[in-house]
Amino acid sequence: MYTTLVTTGQLNQHLDEWLVLDCRFDLADPDAGRRAYAAGHIPGAFFLHQEDDLSSVITEQTGRHPLPDPNRLANRLAALGLSEGRQVVVYDDMGGAMAGRLWWLLRWLGHDAVALLDGGFPAWLGDEMDVSKKPVMVQSGNFEYHLRPEMTLSVDDIQQQLYKPHLTLVDARAEARFLGEQEPIDPVAGHIPGALNRPLMDNLVDGRFKPAGVLHAEWTDLLAGRGADQVVHMCGSGITACHNQLAMEVAGLTGSRLYPGSWSEWIRDPARPVATA
Repeated sequence: MYTTLVTTGQLNQHLDEWLVLDCRFDLADPDAGRRAYAAGHIPGAFFLHQEDDLSSVITEQTGRHPLPDPNRLANRLAALGLSEGRQVVVYDDMGGAMAGRLWWLLRWLGHDAVALLDGGFPAWLGDEMDVSKKPVMVQSGNFEYHLRPEMTLSVDDIQQQLYKPHLTLVDARAEARFLGEQEPIDPVAGHIPGALNRPLMDNLVDGRFKPAGVLHAEWTDLLAGRGADQVVHMCGSGITACHNQLAMEVAGLTGSRLYPGSWSEWIRDPARPVATA
């Protein structure tokens, strides 16, 4: 069972056995992933849309990508062939920034046999693997989910624990957004007071995850003695934060959690504190 990363070679050897899910998505162009999938995808892969499949409807209280209804997502995955214990591989074309969300969601649903294709679709093309445009035949599975609510913290949890020493927020957004120097997406710039910044791209080199030892050293330095189980990941809307959790898992630092609503939910209430610089 693979639970963090797989290589293109490993995936190619198991294409007939594993469930492969294409998660390509562009925040600025929500239909880009579907077009990319239609233009060519890993043979046998199914496409899942970040907003239509992997998120629920936005409300006045939520962030931009609320967690999906677990029953609906589990049924969708079962319809694509997911059964208990079947290996799942997720991929995108952004170093895992988008596919990391589904990696996390499957674990949240109680399915541990999920890994991200290291390097994603660009690595697949670079290694001259086959690409398909053909529709994929669906063979339904029998997946039943077992939700793990302990993997998340709500906005109320964050507010109550904000200045407690056991809470370490780590924000995956780019430094300029974290510092409030620019904000291209959300109406308020800055970050939650006390949060640390670890831009997700710092986990990568040449589009692939850094070696486990390097990640371990970098994350250990960032946390400065704080335990992995104190870490709560966040970002703009709860998608790219999952990349940081995956990086910690690759580094052998297990037990961190996610604040799914993230910055776009936090700023819904102007009474919540905001820090800049």
